[in-house]
Amino acid sequence: MGVAGTTQPFQLPRFYSAYPARLNPNLEAARAHSVPWARAMGMLEGSGVWEQADLEAHDYPMLCAYTHPDCDAGELALITDWYVWVFFFDDHFVERFKRTGDREGGRDHLARLPLFMPLDGDMSAVPEPSNPVEAGLADLWARTVPAMSPAWRERFTAHSLQAMNESLWELSNMNAHRISNPIEYIEMRRRVGGAPWSACLVEHAANAELPARVAGSRPMAVLRDAFSDAVHLRNDLFSYQREVEDEGELSNGVLVLETFFDCGTQEAADAVNDILTSRIQQFEHTALTEVPALCVDEALTPDEVARVGAYVKGLQDWQAGGQEWHLRSSRYMNRGALEADDATRLTLPGTAGLGMSGLDVRSLFGPPAVARLRKYAHVPSRVGPSIIPDIDLPFALTLNPHLDDARANLLDWAERMGMLRAEPGVPGSDVWNAGLVSGFDFALCAAGLAPDAESGMLDLNSQWLTWGTYADDYYPSVFGRTRDIAGARAANARLELFMPVDDGTPVPQPRSALERGLADLWRRTAASMSLEERRRFRAAVDTMLESWLWELGNQLQNRVPDPVDYMEMNRRTFGADLTISLTRTGKDAVLPDELFATGPVQSLVNSAADVGCMINDVFSYQKEIEFENELHNTVLVVQNFFGCDHPTALRIVADLTASRIRQFQHVVANELPVLCDDMELPNPARAALGEFVRKLQDWMAGVLNWHRETHRYGEEHLIRRYHETPWTE
Repeated sequence: MGVAGTTQPFQLPRFYSAYPARLNPNLEAARAHSVPWARAMGMLEGSGVWEQADLEAHDYPMLCAYTHPDCDAGELALITDWYVWVFFFDDHFVERFKRTGDREGGRDHLARLPLFMPLDGDMSAVPEPSNPVEAGLADLWARTVPAMSPAWRERFTAHSLQAMNESLWELSNMNAHRISNPIEYIEMRRRVGGAPWSACLVEHAANAELPARVAGSRPMAVLRDAFSDAVHLRNDLFSYQREVEDEGELSNGVLVLETFFDCGTQEAADAVNDILTSRIQQFEHTALTEVPALCVDEALTPDEVARVGAYVKGLQDWQAGGQEWHLRSSRYMNRGALEADDATRLTLPGTAGLGMSGLDVRSLFGPPAVARLRKYAHVPSRVGPSIIPDIDLPFALTLNPHLDDARANLLDWAERMGMLRAEPGVPGSDVWNAGLVSGFDFALCAAGLAPDAESGMLDLNSQWLTWGTYADDYYPSVFGRTRDIAGARAANARLELFMPVDDGTPVPQPRSALERGLADLWRRTAASMSLEERRRFRAAVDTMLESWLWELGNQLQNRVPDPVDYMEMNRRTFGADLTISLTRTGKDAVLPDELFATGPVQSLVNSAADVGCMINDVFSYQKEIEFENELHNTVLVVQNFFGCDHPTALRIVADLTASRIRQFQHVVANELPVLCDDMELPNPARAALGEFVRKLQDWMAGVLNWHRETHRYGEEHLIRRYHETPWTE
């Protein structure tokens, strides 16, 4: 199987698979249904995209029979039709718009598709389809949504439109001959690759609709994202030859790593497989450790717990079945892979009659097991002073003229809140003193982040930075050393009481500097905010609070995080979401909320946040690894994942930082102007967007300057602060 008459560019790696692939017994019925349905929608002869032979060779019924092994014949036919449609959509977009570079035509094509997905399910106002993509979508929508809740319809619609619309991002990159960086690629591949859409269909096929109150939680989001990343990366390995060599596609993980690491194709393919394995293991970790706790915390009913369990199982089935289909489908580069896999697979006895392909026992051992164990095997050690690579940040630093006043006001505020003294009966209240806070110089950081802020706002920003860093030191000191996760959860629950969204909601009496500081900051910050701004800002603080529990959980297990999960959580633990959200005031209030949900703006914000986070991790490496037994640092995460030394990991992190800076610049120069035109933003909104970009540039410049000047990370200061190193020779 595979592309005939050509040499494969690399040998497919051995894939980690902890779940056996099973085949739905209704496969032949789905095959008999899919061809007539596709023809009725206009997808075959005359479409200019497929002939019947193409559809039969791709064998999407087999994909769905492997990925949904337990559903009945009617459901399997519906799911198969969805996958026939989505692959046709992709190939149709390639032929009509990607090969021709017709971005305007692609945009107009995508703009009509939401018309065929009414949330209320009323198809009477749907326009007449003008092409097979529209015809198929209208038919499928009418057959799918009656069984699902409005909440599911909104989620499924959002993922569908996201996957469709981000096809323009791929087209823009092809026109610009641009290959994305690894972090950008993972994020954007989720949006355009369709696996989150597949996860929604799992809910339908498995009769496992997630309860609305947990569907947006971190555990469910991590399950979906880890599932999606594994699906996409596996597909990249199998489709490299067709996409890169035939279609000229630039959105492929193997090509991305080839370019970033400047390495050979085989080496890049093996690295992609390592990331794929890590993402599957992240899925397993979340399912076993975070999902049960979520069910208890949210008091799910037995029926709701059963649906969550069925959803997890459905995603597992999809992973195993998707791999089996890729080994068999003529759509992909897989010559000899199935035969080699079958010849060497070690199966468990007695599974032949269970409809299984058989679990490969070696997936539980070998390199995947070594990588998993390495996550839990970190031993603290001396690392010496942090080595700071050259960081070429092309944004000028400007300091706020009210800096000196802010410094004096900050020390006074910290004293009044109780952060500079031990409080009787309050554990951990002695984590700071006046000398430490003076040396940390959070006012300097705020002066760089917000050089144009008025004096009162600069004080407020300085104090938010101080409170967030105090809490970041407080949690590991009070709850980490005693392994008191329950105490940390209780502390979070208390802190949430001090952030009422509605005026007039009473708050309790603060018991500690941590609570006192938050109560004071929230009262002063929320006073000038609209209700929606308060909700948004509260969500940013809640996100940071939750991220500290994630850190404590990893510390409890001595677990170095998965690299993708770490990059995404690091934005939260560092407080990037919170401090950047402070910039969304003033002129940019005229920007529509939907603008901030677009791919380009999210890419802009995330790349800026990652620059700040990686700067922090480079400067804080010795403090965190040698003095605090910390596991959450980009350099350490890279060391652990690749099994490399510190200098190699530092070079990789420096390259990632540089690539995120270049991405920020690319988005500003190339993607934002197109986005403004697509959204038809008026001139005041365009000016506000430009102001928001400048604020992000100030944010990055201020973060870098503060790390260069603060006493928080210098070795001499660290030795004085901790009195003696915690390691013995």
